[in-house]
Amino acid sequence: MPNRTIGADAGPGHAAPGLPALALTAIGVVFGDIGTSPLYTLKTVVELAGGSPAPEMALGLLSLLIWTLIIVTCIKYITFVMQVDNDGEGGILALMSLLGVKRAKRPLIVAVGLFGAALIYGDGAITPAISVLSAVEGLEIAAPSITPFVLPTAVAVLLALFALQPLGTARIGRLFGPVMTLWFVVIGLLGAWGVIQHPAVFAALDPRHAIRVLTNGGASGFLVLGGVFLCVTGAEALYADMGHVGAKPIRVAWFGLVMPTLVLNYAGQTGLLLDGSPAGENIFYSLCPAPLLLPLIILATLATVIASQSIISGAFSMTRQAIQLGWCPPLRVTQTSQEGYGQIYVGVVNWLLMIVTVGLALGFGKSDNLAAAYGIAVSLTMLLTTVLLFIAMREIWHWSMPLAAAFGGCFAVIDIAFVLSNGMKIAEGGWVPLLLAVIVWGLMAIWHRGTGAVVATLQNRTVPMAQFLADIVAKGIQRVPGTAVFMTRTMREAPPLMLWHVKNNRALHSHLIAVTCLTESIPYVDAPRRVELERVAPDFWRMIARYGFMEQPDIPRLLIEGKRRGCTLPLDDITYYVGHETVVHRRVGPAMPRWQEAIYAFMVRNAGTVAGLFSLPRDGVVEIGRIVEI
Repeated sequence: MPNRTIGADAGPGHAAPGLPALALTAIGVVFGDIGTSPLYTLKTVVELAGGSPAPEMALGLLSLLIWTLIIVTCIKYITFVMQVDNDGEGGILALMSLLGVKRAKRPLIVAVGLFGAALIYGDGAITPAISVLSAVEGLEIAAPSITPFVLPTAVAVLLALFALQPLGTARIGRLFGPVMTLWFVVIGLLGAWGVIQHPAVFAALDPRHAIRVLTNGGASGFLVLGGVFLCVTGAEALYADMGHVGAKPIRVAWFGLVMPTLVLNYAGQTGLLLDGSPAGENIFYSLCPAPLLLPLIILATLATVIASQSIISGAFSMTRQAIQLGWCPPLRVTQTSQEGYGQIYVGVVNWLLMIVTVGLALGFGKSDNLAAAYGIAVSLTMLLTTVLLFIAMREIWHWSMPLAAAFGGCFAVIDIAFVLSNGMKIAEGGWVPLLLAVIVWGLMAIWHRGTGAVVATLQNRTVPMAQFLADIVAKGIQRVPGTAVFMTRTMREAPPLMLWHVKNNRALHSHLIAVTCLTESIPYVDAPRRVELERVAPDFWRMIARYGFMEQPDIPRLLIEGKRRGCTLPLDDITYYVGHETVVHRRVGPAMPRWQEAIYAFMVRNAGTVAGLFSLPRDGVVEIGRIVEI
């Protein structure tokens, strides 16, 4: 299936955007996190190195930053990882679905992918806090007297950011690309000015400077890696957002604008260190002439808000994928724009992220302190991505074991070094994203296991379709006008909801459709494969609908499609029947541990409605409650 990119579904008379337009979109959507890292990365690295580094050490730190960008972002992600896609979609969940579900059922790969996804939620809470704090802290340089107001200002910006999420980002999203383009141009020019004044920084292109820091620095040299890693924390987003804009626009934007300006800015900041600038100040803002400092702070704040918006939108998108794949409760997903499928809003995720993000900002107080909590989640995700990449090298690209081990091993060594270095900061705050990831991963596992137990229990209550039809006739069940649509997981037997309805109401609609929705391990299902129809009996049809994990089921639209394909039932008077289970602990036989059952039951009670999951009209749905023992 062709890669789904922004504008790919342009209607008649509207040409899909060309490569320059998609590259501009990529700059706004994809590079926010990695693009705002110069605000805090070198400052953090210098502090970890002990402050006020000697010229040789400063060049070594810059060399580490440059070669980390080259090896991790350019070689690993741009060159290798982005070649492994699930029908155009990227990200660790898409990769997990490709290797652990689509090609073969492998629970271990699924567990690895899910934990990587859970780690991204932890990163999603920290990124807005550290980015916005770093930008607003520039006010301390412009006017030191307002230092006490920096944290409240950052919190206000964060609260406003999350409060605006229900409105969607369709309109403001058009500004993301131009604003971020301006940001990269500005930081590139500032860096170029610093490089012109201190051309000695070009020596950092020699990787031997980086190697000396690691080999001669001892424990402190290894600890520095935790700060260096901050320059590539957004690299995973390049892969995760690949399905939105496509791989080629990301590569064009990266090599054409983003990477050169990042390298220039880091080099310019290092030039200030060579010149003896105080290491305790925010080196990024020291590059800026005093008259332009306030405009730069405003631009930096806008850039960090855009970076945070991309992270939040990514969390919404990943949540929908998890829902469709059966690893998350059916939370309410609101489409905020008809212009793009990615324009969605998930209220529960938004408010929980807001609470955690604002709590982190208040708890840590400064971006310097928050940097200790940043990095461990993303570095672990990158390591898990490398593990899955090695499997893809062997099974998809059919590389020999020595070749796959050579490349995969090199990436793994680098990832492990970053994980261990960031792991040394766990006690200082790194435990926060890890705790968040463990909680999210545990909830997903419990939901999946509980749902499987419910399905198994309900399967034991099914009745063969032929027997059910015979019982209707034998018992003289009254038929009433209208069409009833029963949502069911069964594909052959009579739907349990239909059995319950007949047993308790002693009546059944004249026209019946049993609909089963299946989520496949691909992002999108082609239209010809969407609907499978079977006429079970006169005025009784069975419909099987197939959706990808990036799609939102729409049953009313599906019924219209079924009508076009030969289903003869009327659609002008429809009642939809959906089930809602009340979960209780099984008293006899194998059962889930009671604590897991309690958590699952809580999630069921607080989950969104099935009607919302399938886009059913609220005024035409009958919800049938059932008690299920698991």
